[in-house]
Amino acid sequence: MPFGLSLAVKIFLGAALALAGMASGALAQSRPLTSRLSCGDARGLVAARGAIVLNTSALTYDRYVASAGSCGLGERTEPAWVPTADNPQCSIGYRCVIGTTPSRN
Repeated sequence: MPFGLSLAVKIFLGAALALAGMASGALAQSRPLTSRLSCGDARGLVAARGAIVLNTSALTYDRYVASAGSCGLGERTEPAWVPTADNPQCSIGYRCVIGTTPSRN
């Protein structure tokens, strides 16, 4: 065996390195920062993807959805507003929250 490694080991190592590269790329992807987007662009991202995690500042983020279909069992939607480049309170869709619909007393 040249170099002391079998073909199977070389293939395994090559595949492992490729997977590691893909995983690190996924981890390195950043969440869009809403303050750098227009209100329309932020709203469009939520609508196009159905659900997306967005940064609202350098240290805060949340998951925003276009409809209740992107929420889990036992969750409901509530309207969500975020700061954008052109609107300090841009209505971009919804957030999923746990619980029932609040009473209207």
